[in-house]
Amino acid sequence: MLDIRYIRENADKVQQAARNKGYDVSIEELLKLDDERRSLQQQVDELRERRNANAAKMSGGKPEQSVIDEGKQLKVQLAEREEYLTGTETKFYELLNNVPNVTFDDVPIGGEDASVEVRQVGEQNSGATDHLDFATKRDWVDFERGAKVAGAKFYYLKGDLALLENAITQYALDFVVKEGFTFMTVPHLVNQRTLTGTGFAPRTSEQSDEYAIEGEDLSLIGTSEVSMTGYHADEILDEKDLPLMYAGLSPCYRKEAGTYGKHTRGLFRVHQFNKLEMYAFTLPEQSAEMHERILAIEEKLWQSIGIPYHVINIASGDLGAPAAKKYDIEYWSPVDNAYRELTSCSNCTDFQARNLNIRVRRADGHVEVVHTLNGTAVSLARSLVAVIEHYQNEDGSLRVPEVLRPYLSGRDVL
Repeated sequence: MLDIRYIRENADKVQQAARNKGYDVSIEELLKLDDERRSLQQQVDELRERRNANAAKMSGGKPEQSVIDEGKQLKVQLAEREEYLTGTETKFYELLNNVPNVTFDDVPIGGEDASVEVRQVGEQNSGATDHLDFATKRDWVDFERGAKVAGAKFYYLKGDLALLENAITQYALDFVVKEGFTFMTVPHLVNQRTLTGTGFAPRTSEQSDEYAIEGEDLSLIGTSEVSMTGYHADEILDEKDLPLMYAGLSPCYRKEAGTYGKHTRGLFRVHQFNKLEMYAFTLPEQSAEMHERILAIEEKLWQSIGIPYHVINIASGDLGAPAAKKYDIEYWSPVDNAYRELTSCSNCTDFQARNLNIRVRRADGHVEVVHTLNGTAVSLARSLVAVIEHYQNEDGSLRVPEVLRPYLSGRDVL
């Protein structure tokens, strides 16, 4: 959520930023509701003062009839104004919650194709066997039985591929812990306040990506970012403790709504996958530096595994509501001869923290909203795709990246 005071002072900028992100919101309508809300609040406050003064006149003896009549009238007027205020506030916050974060000045404007390459690392080789064909031939993955049990795009990992996923997870976990992140497991279900507060508002109703639990105020998480954001909800952190850096491991559940036309083969885009996510709470002046730090950790991790990639600065139209800026690491696919998404990292500034009332007390006693950032260490299904494409042998075996061998009992070939 953006600060309404910021919106009042930067209405045109906020409106243009929303358009650039593809969100259909009217800042003019929001500000009209804001004016109405503040006017109604003033009226309610004045009526409450008059009601209290009237109540004081009634104490200590039998009041005059005019005082009694005034009290009845005030009660009716106050109830009416309070009802109007409640309705206006509901409309106001519904609209405010649909306003996305404002992007940084160095974010490219446009759709997905407008994203800008920052750098390339590694060679663009070609000629590999598709990961699904490779893994199916080895009986390492089973989408047919996954569909039988849960539906399309659910799957079983088996044998050495399941062990490889575990090895990547353990290696990445050791890696980020050494970088200063505190490991945590997280709830896989969150309430609506946490989900909405994290800022996962779809551009349209057709793009809602979460699995909701019918009859419960709970939804399955699409990323541990959601649970980790809510970890410090309604808390005031101490300046000396920031930045706070966490690494959350969880399964992720996504309908993958709104992904028509995107690359979806095999394990690349599925409804359930495991992911290790980095997360940071920082002071406002720390967030830009932390964003670059998280990106550097992601790059160092994937360089150590030996996967070629490039980094792109994501264009405005491909950013979600919370992000002011996002980098993606896309690995080079020798099957598709194209770059495919592998990890991402976002600076969400104070957007998520304001929603969930997460603040910091400065050394001078001043309290303000913190900034939040997130970055993927490893998204396991896609990680397996990248490793299979780059480490397969012609005889159908798979070389194990050197850094992963200690996590596979020293095996160098699967």
